[in-house]
Amino acid sequence: MRAFRHRDYAVFWVGAITSNTGGWLSNLTVPFVIYGMTGSALWVGLVSAFQFVPNIALGPWGGVLADRHDRRRVLLVTQSGMALSALLLWAFWVAGLREPLVVMALVGLGGVFQGINMPSWQAFVNDLVPRSDLDSAVALNSLQFNAARSLGPAIAGLILATVGPSWALLLNALSFLAVLLALVLLRVRSQMRPRDPAPVFRQFRAALRYIRGEPGILMGLLVAIAVGLLVNPIFQFTVVFAGSVYDVGPGTLGLLNAALGVGALLAAPVLAGWSHVLRRSRLTQVGLIGQALGLAAFALVPGPVGGAVALVVVGWALLVTISSTNTAVQIIVADELRGRVLAVRIMAYTGCFPIGALAQGFLSDRFGPRATVLGAGVTLFVVALVLTLLRGPLRMQRLDDRHQTAGRAG
Repeated sequence: MRAFRHRDYAVFWVGAITSNTGGWLSNLTVPFVIYGMTGSALWVGLVSAFQFVPNIALGPWGGVLADRHDRRRVLLVTQSGMALSALLLWAFWVAGLREPLVVMALVGLGGVFQGINMPSWQAFVNDLVPRSDLDSAVALNSLQFNAARSLGPAIAGLILATVGPSWALLLNALSFLAVLLALVLLRVRSQMRPRDPAPVFRQFRAALRYIRGEPGILMGLLVAIAVGLLVNPIFQFTVVFAGSVYDVGPGTLGLLNAALGVGALLAAPVLAGWSHVLRRSRLTQVGLIGQALGLAAFALVPGPVGGAVALVVVGWALLVTISSTNTAVQIIVADELRGRVLAVRIMAYTGCFPIGALAQGFLSDRFGPRATVLGAGVTLFVVALVLTLLRGPLRMQRLDDRHQTAGRAG
């Protein structure tokens, strides 16, 4: 809890958890209504892809903005854009324009602002606390995201079962007011570096050259890719399992998604109490294997109660893995390249989500959801073993590297 001693961080954290809780209302509602309209897991994956593809396309620009501009101002603009797209989604739904392509387009519009937003959001944490409390700030940032992932779906399930999708979409749009107010109240100002006249992609290539020379950051990217491809699609598969496997309503669907967040909450004490004792590399290994076993269990258990228990394990291990690797990257990276390097990590992590969502959606329509999720769990277990057994310059232990005081490129 050390980071909470800093007033600006505490204000930002409260605004973020409120807004992210609203975001998870939409994250559950959108696949729920898409699956209801189409009955296809592939369509659910396609809409998810439209949300995250802009992270790949706009990541370089977002990373340069995070390094060269006041991150607080960047966040004010991008969060306002995300609020507008959420409000439009609600308005179109209420107006009766309930077509998959319309929903996809509006979700994609929000993804454009999110793609620019994410590098500044991740790097902004570094502006709110001193370096000695950075590990606490990163862990608490992951905690608020996953606490929202626990609360949001549970609330969404209740809303969908009682008053319907329109209220869930409206509350998501209104929740952006919390983070916008928090950003207005902050006293901190990012230290802007001199603007580089070089084109955006030349500046971004400097970050790629730097990453190639930092095995710890490179390992963090490999782990993020594996999780993005194999684990993140589980968020769409709760909808598929609820509708096609368990045959349950939106209330139980909300609880299945909430189980992922509950697991993350249970992981928080581990990260807070043991992050100074257990190495980040060890925590990452445990997290990868835990996710693999949790996915396999979710695919094999017969009913929603067992499925919820398996998802608690997945949520626990997911937070352990992502928080450990994110902290590693934040600590290792040189300050002048922070925004661009974090943009690469975000592109790797969220960019693999649509690929995994589409691939697993296609496989689910063809071979069934249980076989698809089981295959993802087995594949992740093999990947975890391979990454653990790597030797040489690129190995899991490089996640424990220390901070670089200056970039080697850029």
